[in-house]
Amino acid sequence: MLTAAENETLTQTGSESPMGAVFRRYWTPALLARELPEPNSGPLRLKLLGEDFIAFRDSDGEIGIVDARCPHRGANLFFGRNEECGLRCVYHGWKFDVHGHCVDIPNASPEIASRLKPDAGIRALQVREWGDVIWAFLGDGEAPELPEFEFAKVPPSHRFVSKKFQQCNWAQACEGGLDTAHFSYLHAGINDGKKVGLHQVGKSREEIAGQNEPTHRARFRWLIEDGEPRFTVLDHAAGALMCAARTADSDDVYYRMTQFLMPNHSLAPGNFPEDNNLGNTWVPIDDTSCWIFCYCWNPDRPLREDECSQLASGSGIFAEVDDRYVPLRQRENDYLIDRDAQRNESYTGIRGISEQDAAIADSQGLIVDRTNEMLVQTDLGVVRFRQTMFDAAASVASGSEPLGADRPDAYFVRSGDAVASSKSKLEDVVSARFGQMGGYPR
Repeated sequence: MLTAAENETLTQTGSESPMGAVFRRYWTPALLARELPEPNSGPLRLKLLGEDFIAFRDSDGEIGIVDARCPHRGANLFFGRNEECGLRCVYHGWKFDVHGHCVDIPNASPEIASRLKPDAGIRALQVREWGDVIWAFLGDGEAPELPEFEFAKVPPSHRFVSKKFQQCNWAQACEGGLDTAHFSYLHAGINDGKKVGLHQVGKSREEIAGQNEPTHRARFRWLIEDGEPRFTVLDHAAGALMCAARTADSDDVYYRMTQFLMPNHSLAPGNFPEDNNLGNTWVPIDDTSCWIFCYCWNPDRPLREDECSQLASGSGIFAEVDDRYVPLRQRENDYLIDRDAQRNESYTGIRGISEQDAAIADSQGLIVDRTNEMLVQTDLGVVRFRQTMFDAAASVASGSEPLGADRPDAYFVRSGDAVASSKSKLEDVVSARFGQMGGYPR
């Protein structure tokens, strides 16, 4: 457990907070590129790390993320007119380009306007459009290189990117993604009143296979049969590879390996080499809500139409969302929990792995009180995540670069599953599973 002061440090990301200083040393996913579909499209409200901005794509297709208020009388630029390579305040016509420069003050004489313009600019973030995501740098000085995520480097046809809103603090949502022990319970199925693997729901006892199922199916049974995974954390230059080992059939071990990448990224397990890859980024809106960016990609082939359709309608880490990217099953409607389904089909009675995760994270409160928790050995990944974040805050406070900020190459990694003999060394399992990609940079 944490002290109240430590919990506050971990969860607060405002501009004056220690963790806010950490986040402002990294690039942050701000929007999906498709949210600003074309030049001169309507401006969007945007809140990141507790700060209010307006995002727009100008006449040349360049993207600006600028302070929300006009410096003249404080009008909100969301109501501004996006025209001729700038955003014009509709109150008195002051106009700003994507760099925040004031380029027109029509309600003042040319002489006065000329004097005012240099000081009338508004803050503009450094922005990059990459991997179907609009990234923003909220820190001071020159931004580092973008992290080399594989999903952003593959062709557009090889990836699907979306996001979802969650009404709780970013850190507890992130911890849910790093805590793979919960899959043995939260994402289990129910058959004849008993907890079973997802592939065993609705099947007769005769239909339920035992030993020697195909690996892609047997893994769901292994998750249920072994609810006490043994965790090992392998630190690296941008975060850590969190390895959860469960007993498989015969003398084998089933490994689920999750990447945590500073400060708020995760590459999810649950995939073998032939499967698609998955990842998340938890972006604080403020201290009590966050955006979760979701990525699916395949480095070897384009994603099929049916795969993209499933992801768009909610599959795995993706949620079924409305046109504002708010999940249809959410806190306000109790995630449409079905108690009959809970008795007969799923452990939770909630449809969707993403929604099951959200329900539990949200149920902890807007900001969970970590002073009262009781941790066990399967919480090692969560403990390591917290310590890594505290170490990063200490580094920034001392004037040093936090972990990974100066190593964009260290983000070019994967996560995933593997099955190996119990006699195999973990490092050999990692090397064999990920090959030249590396499960973690050496």
